[in-house]
Amino acid sequence: MPPTSLADRWPTAPVHTGEAEVSIRVVGPRQAILVIDGMESSYHDLDDPAHLEFEYMQQVDALVTTVLGEGTAIRALHLGGAGCSLATAWDATRPGSCQLAVEWDGELARLAREWFPLPRSPRLRIRHGDARAALDSFPPGRWDVIVRDAFVQAQVPPHLSDRSAAGAARRALTEDGLYAVNLADAPPLAEAREEARVLLDSFPHVVLIVDPAVARGRRYGNVVLGASARPIDDAALARRVRRLPLPARVLAGADLARFARAA
Repeated sequence: MPPTSLADRWPTAPVHTGEAEVSIRVVGPRQAILVIDGMESSYHDLDDPAHLEFEYMQQVDALVTTVLGEGTAIRALHLGGAGCSLATAWDATRPGSCQLAVEWDGELARLAREWFPLPRSPRLRIRHGDARAALDSFPPGRWDVIVRDAFVQAQVPPHLSDRSAAGAARRALTEDGLYAVNLADAPPLAEAREEARVLLDSFPHVVLIVDPAVARGRRYGNVVLGASARPIDDAALARRVRRLPLPARVLAGADLARFARAA
């Protein structure tokens, strides 16, 4: 069994990083959730690094598996690091991967390495800085996957969700690469519709994954979009996300275009 020292170091009171209030919510003997400004951000199971607890991360993983295959090593850029639980899971399930997380809050990045068993460099590097500036700094074709999961007070920063950011992401991806974005929205899903429209203007192939209850406007929740220069098998993706613990709906093609036109 892995050592207990990490769990022993989990704080019992909130910690102020200078940018946010972060805390650990212990949900099991060796399982915990990183909470940032009251929002659940990352889940870690010290006994199972491959475990993804949050539905939207399961959906991003299903999207990457559909586009790039299961278990293949990837070069992944994470715009927004927090507790790096998705990067940790991919390090376990995709041996040989090289990943970089860009996190604005440098103290949060330091605490994440202290509190959780994150992969070491070069398997996972964490850079302190602005995600948009980092995105512009990479040469064309640098990444197989770019995951945008950055929030400021529950909102995606505008400079990470506009057409310029989408264009920068496409340039930084390989021809077969995938841009996966996570956002949180409430009825009538105005942000998700606008983001879908932006990505449809920047990429030839776009899909959207959403909890049916969120799609029907019954509650606030996460929406995941995937964009690529290569075709995305939306039927295979739909089958994969229907097998998740919380089945989701996939929009693509004409259905997604209609959804976006309602922005």
